[in-house]
Amino acid sequence: MQSTLRKTDTKNIRILGVDPGTATTGWAVIEERDCRFRALAYGSINTLKNKSESQRLYEIHKDLSEIIKKYHPRESAIEKIFFFKNQKTVIPVSQARGAILLTLEQKGVTVFGYTPLQVKQSVTGYGRAEKKQIQLMAKSILELKTIPRPDDAADAIAVAVCHLNSRVMQNKCA
Repeated sequence: MQSTLRKTDTKNIRILGVDPGTATTGWAVIEERDCRFRALAYGSINTLKNKSESQRLYEIHKDLSEIIKKYHPRESAIEKIFFFKNQKTVIPVSQARGAILLTLEQKGVTVFGYTPLQVKQSVTGYGRAEKKQIQLMAKSILELKTIPRPDDAADAIAVAVCHLNSRVMQNKCA
């Protein structure tokens, strides 16, 4: 598990954003305070190709459980599997998403799902934005010094920001 950290207190809403994948699962913990967002931590959970499917899913579960224990997010945002160009990866990614959903439910973290189109629209204003645009907007919105790496972590940040934007629009942040 790789991560980048910032110091924080525990008084504000924390969202765990997740970009599901079997080889690499991106994650980000974003805090909202006075309608401003900041990244507390982000990174990726990486599994080895030589491990069995069940071992890889367990690794995702175990690492995600550690992240939840450390940061205590109340809500989570996970990307929905809407359409897959690569049919070879749709089932493994679906399995990873299932393991993630189970972990979040076990840990009592409320789950919200967003399509890739919703995430891109929320973060860039354009539903067909390219990956580079998502990365640049994640950096800009959270006032990071560099583009978040790996790409999966930037995607997880975007999913979390999408959820936070949704909360703002629902007048939960007035």
